[in-house]
Amino acid sequence: MRGLCAASATLFALLPVNLMAWGDAGHRLIGLAAAQKLPADMPAFFRAAADQLSYLNPEPDRWKDRAERAIDPALEGGTSSDHYVDMDLVSPTVLKAALAAPNRFAFSDTLRAAGSAANTVGLLPFAMLEQAQRLRGDFRLWRIAPDATVRGWIEARIIDDAGLLGHFVADGSNPHHTTKHHNGWVGDNPKGYTTDNRFHSRFESAYVQAHMKLPDVLAAMTNAPRTLPTFRESIIAYLNTSYSQLDRLYELDKISPFQPESTTPEQKTFAAARLAAGAEMLRDVWYTAWVTSATSGAK
Repeated sequence: MRGLCAASATLFALLPVNLMAWGDAGHRLIGLAAAQKLPADMPAFFRAAADQLSYLNPEPDRWKDRAERAIDPALEGGTSSDHYVDMDLVSPTVLKAALAAPNRFAFSDTLRAAGSAANTVGLLPFAMLEQAQRLRGDFRLWRIAPDATVRGWIEARIIDDAGLLGHFVADGSNPHHTTKHHNGWVGDNPKGYTTDNRFHSRFESAYVQAHMKLPDVLAAMTNAPRTLPTFRESIIAYLNTSYSQLDRLYELDKISPFQPESTTPEQKTFAAARLAAGAEMLRDVWYTAWVTSATSGAK
């Protein structure tokens, strides 16, 4: 473990400054912490890929590359809604019905019928669900690979899909990714919360990069690994929990704004808890994909 931690620390130190921006640093921390807390019965090749899984966690944010967007905005425009779900843009009844839809297209139809648009509300639950199912399918193929060569090809696919899945799971642990108040409070503001449109980046990028280290996240991961009852049910519960932390996030920023120079212990405890929640959920989704890949009827 010490050798792995040292190698991981070196990896972080070598990051380009413009990538160390739940910004890039937070995503990598979540991926690495999740990989280091995997159960021993996870396949050895997967447990050995901790640094690669960490590197891949920010990958969907790299699709927002400005140079590529200047050529053609299709990639960023077609995937940006996968990073969030504004749970307070529609009524709880409509949201519940939409989340029960069989796929993202039916989800969009349900929202549209209620007067909302999926690209406004966001598609994060389905991005997580779809990628989790891809990973389980990968593991299912790995179990029946006809030879070592094919198994190696599948292992490469598994790590890549697991890394991309990690990004969306990590997004879901930040309350900012579950609300219309994702970049400062909007509309009625009886509690006087900040309306600063830099709040999102102040918290998840600048603050996390300055204050959060791997041991902080690992220490906050107090829940044992588990297999989830179903992907969909667990994803919805996870996002609801993140959303329930929105007021606390804004309260802490009201007391003392999240900044690199902040020294408030409560802020660090909160950030560590949210990063740890993402890492635990990611570990459990990975583990569930592996365990349930042995059962064709898993959900």
